[in-house]
Amino acid sequence: MYQVKNPATGEVEATYPEMTDDQVAAAVERVERGYQAWTQCPLATRKAIILRAADLFEERKDELARIIAREMGKPVGQGLGEIETSRDIFRYYANNAEELLASEEMDIEGGRALLQKKPIGPLVGIMPWNFPYYQVARFAAPNLILGNTILLKHARNCPESAAAIEELLLDAGLPADAYINMYASNQQMAKVIADPRIAGVSLTGSERAGVAVGANAGEHLKPVVLELGGSDPLLLLDTQDVGNIARQIAHIRLRNAGQACNSPKRLIVMDEYYDEFVETLVEEFKNAKVGSPIDPESDVGPLSSEQALEELLEQVSDTVAAGATLHVGGTRMGDSGAFFSPAVLTDVQPGMRAYYEELFGPVAVVYRVDSVEEAIRLANDSPFGLGSSIYTDDPEAALDVADQIETGMVFYNEAGGSQPDLPFGGVKRSGIGRELGPLGIEEFMNKKVVRF
Repeated sequence: MYQVKNPATGEVEATYPEMTDDQVAAAVERVERGYQAWTQCPLATRKAIILRAADLFEERKDELARIIAREMGKPVGQGLGEIETSRDIFRYYANNAEELLASEEMDIEGGRALLQKKPIGPLVGIMPWNFPYYQVARFAAPNLILGNTILLKHARNCPESAAAIEELLLDAGLPADAYINMYASNQQMAKVIADPRIAGVSLTGSERAGVAVGANAGEHLKPVVLELGGSDPLLLLDTQDVGNIARQIAHIRLRNAGQACNSPKRLIVMDEYYDEFVETLVEEFKNAKVGSPIDPESDVGPLSSEQALEELLEQVSDTVAAGATLHVGGTRMGDSGAFFSPAVLTDVQPGMRAYYEELFGPVAVVYRVDSVEEAIRLANDSPFGLGSSIYTDDPEAALDVADQIETGMVFYNEAGGSQPDLPFGGVKRSGIGRELGPLGIEEFMNKKVVRF
């Protein structure tokens, strides 16, 4: 079953049955038939529909934010921010469609060649619960404007937001067979991915899910984009205002209850700033208001589920038992709901769970280092390689350090982030491929060469 189980109360508020095998087969047939029509639709028409979808995100943002507050516990104010970002992604791809999809003249010997940018066919998207609209937007917007069609399987705890996105796109004028929401099982989706009519698959989720989907796609020669976990390092190398930076980072780390793949999770601080940084960070975590996602005063909502809470409690408990220092939080809060008190850990060493594992919740791990070289070594000592951040007053030094950081993204004097025109993605076990920006529309594109 797909269900809305409110993580703030633990109550199941709605249930949705899984599709039958016949319904799944019909959806594949529909999306393939829809591709034949959608790919022939003039770009101007596709652009108008995508722009209208962006407008509907704006018009419906209050309702959409309330849905995910109930589904996965995101405070309403943060939900509004996510929806506005989703709106902007749709607008970016619509407003830049002509330039992004224009054929390119190639300079070759002995003739002339043209590089055409064409769709490849129906795609499968498998999306997570932590950003229910944004994750879909960064997959759907570029591929719909390109001319691909989509079967979208959302997380089991996000059935209402999944339906709301499909309804929004249909209301914007998208043909019914161009985007189909699927309440399907993992086993059913594995068969869909293997179907020869499906041209590619994009997944955002766990490493385990990425391995399974990547293996399936590879076996059937399908292009794949995988956006998986992250344990992003943040390097504080020098500053004139330690307290201000610590407060900024605390706010960012606690956003979405720390449930973001590109949130700064490993805070690597030079020795001279370390004590003040930790003191300020602990104070901010201690004072953060944990509460109902519909309360506008809440800084941190519940974790997405009881399972997520139990896993995080175990990771923190095991790390502390192994010798790490817990400065604040790290416990369940209240008698009901998946509430976790924000935690700060120090003295984390190799071999402890918090050293290599991703902590998907409001937990910060702070490391003390004595040199830039040690900071870089520690930053790269991770199986993940999604994003990273460098804080320093010297931009040239930042660039030198950025050259040595093994991640797909580096942010200077800001802790992570995402915007429609900036490619997003990582290396190592953080995944394969890029989303957003000009690179995001190329992952499922036929870059067709025509030689004269």
